[in-house]
Amino acid sequence: MTRLLDIIFSFIGLLLLSPLFIILYCAICIESKGGGFYAQQRIGRYGKPFRLYKFRSMRTGADRGSLITIGEDNRITKSGKFIRKYKLDELPQLFNVLRGDMSLVGPRPEVEKYVKLYTDEQRRVLNVRPGITDYASIEYANENDLLAQSDDPEKTYIEEIMPDKIRLNMRYITHPTTSEYFKVIFLTLFKIVK
Repeated sequence: MTRLLDIIFSFIGLLLLSPLFIILYCAICIESKGGGFYAQQRIGRYGKPFRLYKFRSMRTGADRGSLITIGEDNRITKSGKFIRKYKLDELPQLFNVLRGDMSLVGPRPEVEKYVKLYTDEQRRVLNVRPGITDYASIEYANENDLLAQSDDPEKTYIEEIMPDKIRLNMRYITHPTTSEYFKVIFLTLFKIVK
C-alpha cells in the first residue's frame, strides 16, 4: 500500500512543484558554478547502493571534504543556506521515490562509510526502503547545529547521533502502517512550517 502511495504522491509532487524546481535550479546555477542538482551514492534497501538526488547547496567539489555538514559550514552557498533551512534541497528525492530507490517515509539512507560501522542490530534499517523523512529526521532537524557544538563532530555523529537516529528509525520499521506513514508526513510538514 505504501509503495502505491509513494508513486501517487511523488508523481503529483513532481508535477505541482515543477515550477519551483525550475526557479531553484536557475537560482543555484546563477549563484555558483556547476549544475543545480547534486547526486551522492547512498546505501539503500538490502545494502544496495543508489544515487540520491538533491538540489546542490554547496560549492562544486565541496563533497571531497568532510561528509558531515557542521553549523555555518563555509562550503554552503547563500542559496544553499535558504534551501537547507526549509529542506527544499531534499525535493529532488521525489525522483528517487518514483523510481523505487526510496519511500516518502523510512530511515534516511547513509553513505557507505557509516553503514560499515553498523552493528548487526542496526543493519535492520537496511531491510526496508529508505525514506525522505522519518522520526529521526524530525527529531534531528537541527543536526548541523548540534554537531557544531562538538569538539569532534564526526565522533559525536558516529557514537551519539547515528545510534539514536537508528533507534528512532526502529519505531517506524517495527510498525510500518499506513497511519504511521501519514503521521510521519504530517509531523514533518508541521516541523518545516514551525
